[in-house]
Amino acid sequence: MDPHIVRPNTYVALRFPSGAIAVHEIKFNTVISIGKYGSFETNHLIGRPFHYTYEILDAVESGDNAKSGLRIVPPAELYAQIKDDDDPTTTEPKEGGASDSKVDAQYEVVDPKGEVLLRTNRNIVDDVRTQTMTMDEIELLKAEGKGSGRDLIAKILHSHTALDQKTAFALAKYTLRKTKKYLRQFTLLPLDVPLLAKWILTDRDASKIMEMREETLALIGSWSNIHFTPPPSGGSPESPEEVGHGRWLVVDDTGGLLVAAAAEKLGILHSTSDEGLRDSVTPAQNQAPIPGDGEAESNPEQPQEPQPANGKRKFTLAQSNTITLVHANSQPNLSLLRYFNFDAANPMPSHPLSRHCRTISWLQLLYPEEDNACTEPETVSLDVLQTWKTGKRSNYHRKRRRWERTTSIVCETQAGGFDGLIIASSMSAPTILHNLVPLLRGAAQVVVYSPTVEPLVELADYYSTPRRVAYLNDPPPPETMPAEDFPVDPTLLLAPTVQTVRCRHWQTLPGRTHPIMTGRGGADGYVFHATRVLPAEGGVQARGISKKRKLGLGDGVRELGERRESEQKALVKEEDDM
Repeated sequence: MDPHIVRPNTYVALRFPSGAIAVHEIKFNTVISIGKYGSFETNHLIGRPFHYTYEILDAVESGDNAKSGLRIVPPAELYAQIKDDDDPTTTEPKEGGASDSKVDAQYEVVDPKGEVLLRTNRNIVDDVRTQTMTMDEIELLKAEGKGSGRDLIAKILHSHTALDQKTAFALAKYTLRKTKKYLRQFTLLPLDVPLLAKWILTDRDASKIMEMREETLALIGSWSNIHFTPPPSGGSPESPEEVGHGRWLVVDDTGGLLVAAAAEKLGILHSTSDEGLRDSVTPAQNQAPIPGDGEAESNPEQPQEPQPANGKRKFTLAQSNTITLVHANSQPNLSLLRYFNFDAANPMPSHPLSRHCRTISWLQLLYPEEDNACTEPETVSLDVLQTWKTGKRSNYHRKRRRWERTTSIVCETQAGGFDGLIIASSMSAPTILHNLVPLLRGAAQVVVYSPTVEPLVELADYYSTPRRVAYLNDPPPPETMPAEDFPVDPTLLLAPTVQTVRCRHWQTLPGRTHPIMTGRGGADGYVFHATRVLPAEGGVQARGISKKRKLGLGDGVRELGERRESEQKALVKEEDDM
């Protein structure tokens, strides 16, 4: 599948001149409505490239059919306004640096030589009567317009009676504001994780992703050091020897956003085959179960694959570059992964996440004997299976495969050896770390995200040096952990730090440099980072070659005096013995 063109049954992002983002699903024979900008058919986007700017064309009668479409805006047209230096509406001072009147001179910015650098608009009074065109007339022109909106923008500028009084900056700002509002264009972008996070923060419920910003996602990915790990030369990623290469633990309460960010770093987020597109395959393919977790029943009209007597069926799970999601519910919440064509309830076998993403509940991890999914179903002999009906036999094999998959994931997770741990959860962070940090290998990175800083400051204190020293001097019994003073083992993590990052937009103009005050508020987001270490067992002894220390003049005199004193004491002791 070519990632550079639009494919059916996928999600794309539309960026409008105002900077707003909209996410839509591309399906055959559907219409996308984008409010005041108009609407268009999705068939006009399928097969077209990304990162192009499209202009919405009005419906035009062609015979008996009314057709509307899109037009790719060439780059020369996009940057024509920037390249045009001979704008007749500019109000810059005349050549020579002198103003037309003495009154205007006091409102100009001049350099030490007396030359005018920039006019100001202090003497301009805003008045709604300067715009002679009413909103009803604008709406009528929008309904009758056949172009992209440029004619409407030109008429609005022409009807402004005080346009000649504006400075060059004020005129450009006014024109840009009207262009963003009425220009019927959009840029087609592929949907990635940062763009999805930005869209949810601005247009959806930000609390569902714990107000995680795109720059915070980048900081988490950097400190967690998550990356694709190639298998060793001559090895296969499916062999048991490869277990331990690129395995990551994730605790995600953001609806799958953190899992998507980790999968994007590992290169397993997007499907590389057209078979992963839901509606572009046949119903039989769409209902095909993933090996080891199938739900579809067998078709009695098709020849059935013979099943062993014990009900076992070989299923393959990737052993490298994997994500193990630990969740608190019976089913994980990965709803945001649908924007990347992955359904956790019914995954497509061709999608990489179906083999590289594992899910395990806290009950299965800590107390697997109390979970029904970890209880082995009753084994039935082959003779008895042949007497059963097709539906009952398929249900039996499905339960066996589910039990094998669940048991394999539980045993693999409890064995540990993970390369990192990423947490974004509303649960208590010390409780999570107490159970998951022992599953990490040495030098693994631990990253915890929180919208507020207070839980992370408390967590950093639990792994601080004074608490580690107190733990080593008087270690509590293992059966009492977690204790009140030691909710976690402070010797397992080293160098805890708490950080934050936020990109702010600034206006940079001569004399007008300041941050944009209309930015979104909310939580800034903080990140806790530490490194997994393996405590030394037993005593630590320092060994090395001892070297004689050079003695100075004072040290030599002191050593000579001590030697004479010891000799005198020895003589006195011999006389007493005699």
